[in-house]
Amino acid sequence: MTTLQPADWSKPRGFSHGVTVDRPGRWVVLAGQTGSDAQGAYQSDDMGEQVGAALRRIVKLLGEAGAGPEHIVRLTWYLTSRSDYEAAGAAIGAAWRETLGRNFPPSTLLYIAGLVDPRAKVEIEVTAFVPA
Repeated sequence: MTTLQPADWSKPRGFSHGVTVDRPGRWVVLAGQTGSDAQGAYQSDDMGEQVGAALRRIVKLLGEAGAGPEHIVRLTWYLTSRSDYEAAGAAIGAAWRETLGRNFPPSTLLYIAGLVDPRAKVEIEVTAFVPA
């Protein structure tokens, strides 16, 4: 993958503007993952803890596909509260480092009125590409 970063643009923090993939391989597309555990229970209503749980679910699913965080080419985040997200910044950063490391794929973050499960505060969709 090649990161798209025009020389005259400031480098974004925590994501990239885009990537190109020009090789044989396979795509992995994950449904939105929430902050529940493997049985669908929510251990916390804390945004930071739910993001951490969602990211751990993502890494587990990627592993099932023979992929890892380094193969993520796009994240779409759906969040139910701007203030909860902003307050959880340190916890989200720690969860990111623990699960995704230094990978900063293109990301879109949206604030929405709610998710299907009213206990969920975050849902993250993933697209990944595994080179052949």
